[in-house]
Amino acid sequence: MKIKLTTLLCTLAAVFTVQTAYAEKADRDKPMNVEADSLKHDEQQQLTTFTGKVLMTKGSLVLKATRMEVKQDSQGNQLAKLWAEPGERVFFRQKREGVDEYTEGEAETVVYNSQANTLTLTQRAELRLLRGTLVADLIQGQQILVNNTTEVFSVDGKSSAAGSNSGGQRVKATITPRPKITETPPPVVNPVLKSSPRTGGDKP
Repeated sequence: MKIKLTTLLCTLAAVFTVQTAYAEKADRDKPMNVEADSLKHDEQQQLTTFTGKVLMTKGSLVLKATRMEVKQDSQGNQLAKLWAEPGERVFFRQKREGVDEYTEGEAETVVYNSQANTLTLTQRAELRLLRGTLVADLIQGQQILVNNTTEVFSVDGKSSAAGSNSGGQRVKATITPRPKITETPPPVVNPVLKSSPRTGGDKP
């Protein structure tokens, strides 16, 4: 089922909000592991910059970019900003809780906030829900906010980048109905037949 949001998105600032998949609950508390070509750390600002083929994993959450800045506060909360090469996009993927489904997406820039448990995808943003290996739902817009706590994501068609000449883009959504759950009928139990006792009148 393909949905064209022509009525709701009469302006570029229109926002499309729907229910989304719930990510793995334990991901936000897992350690952040990063691989990159180079690293620079500023102890005073608690800011670490990774550059070159950046691969970040945090539980089931996977992020790939060309550059990432991670700032951590005194409580251990992490704010990661990721950028892609010009013309490319940052990639992310995360497993859903308790099912064989994944949420993945791409955008020119991505911000991960561990305290708010959110991912913000900006510029040419795309979000996909995979059931197994098949793409079930597809959402596209200029900015997508994924909130793993409230189980809601919001898609904005307006470009918020400074100096951008793109003028935004229409929000597009393709949503596939979930397969129907077929209930197994209860087994048929044949009644046990018992012979009736003969009465005196039945004797020959």
